[in-house]
Amino acid sequence: MHLLKTLCAFPAPSGEEAGLTQFVLDYVREHGPGWRQPPLVVHDENRLQDCLVLVFGQPRTAVFTHLDSIGFMVRYGRGLVPIGGPETEIGYQLVGEDAQGKIACTLAVTKTEDEDGDETEALGYEFSRAVAPGTSLTFACDFRETDTTVQSCYLDNRLGLWVALKLAETLEHGILAFSCGEEHGGGSVPYLARFIYEQYGVRQALICDITWASEGVRPGQGCAISRRDSAIPRRSYVERIRRLAEAAGVPYQLEVEEHGGSDGRELQRADVAWDWCFVGAPEENVHTPHELVHKADIASMLALYQVLLREL
Repeated sequence: MHLLKTLCAFPAPSGEEAGLTQFVLDYVREHGPGWRQPPLVVHDENRLQDCLVLVFGQPRTAVFTHLDSIGFMVRYGRGLVPIGGPETEIGYQLVGEDAQGKIACTLAVTKTEDEDGDETEALGYEFSRAVAPGTSLTFACDFRETDTTVQSCYLDNRLGLWVALKLAETLEHGILAFSCGEEHGGGSVPYLARFIYEQYGVRQALICDITWASEGVRPGQGCAISRRDSAIPRRSYVERIRRLAEAAGVPYQLEVEEHGGSDGRELQRADVAWDWCFVGAPEENVHTPHELVHKADIASMLALYQVLLREL
């Protein structure tokens, strides 16, 4: 779990993925020559900005996994605004860096006066000095591992990134697409999807991300194959994936939700006819510093991706 721990501690909130993109590039350059099929690396800031595409062999399926995380941005007067949808429990430890140095502060409620002089409360931070407006803050990483679980901030979606990099070790044919901005409205997948379609003719996808545990998707019982969230993928494609999982004996759970979303929603809105399905492990304590995932579900997720990239 050393790689996963490193990824979870790497600050990359939406809009600031460049450092993590470079980390992944360096990782691929170091380890890629030893993989079964060394990939073609596509990193073009003019066309893809901070996104990254790895192309293996003769691809039929693309795996989309997002690099960014939730977080906070410093506003004025010790105020904070969320990046994405983080949970905001007072006392959470936050870290970052501005021109004056490193920051280790605490999530708090600040009191200010509005235009009428009335006192209002807003999300803020406690620290020994003022932090420069525009500075991003992320949860301090406390990575915890047991025989059966891992727990940390940002398992969503550093665990999806970890699965993609482990999948890369044995992948012969496929595309790994690392997207940006998913946690704060998306936006990178449409141009990624068009690039992949135009260059390689691929138009079926898997969304390698983390979902939430629910009354129907229980921790430790296998990764989730999502029938729907706020978007609905094509049933015939989801059923193909379910049949392949069953034939391979990989444990999974069928997810049916009304809310939530992923890069799949962006594919559904694209101007190319993409098939897509979300396949990911469930977690507890979503969008907190204490996200918890069972190792059995991680194993199920990786095994299913290995099957699907061979068979789809």
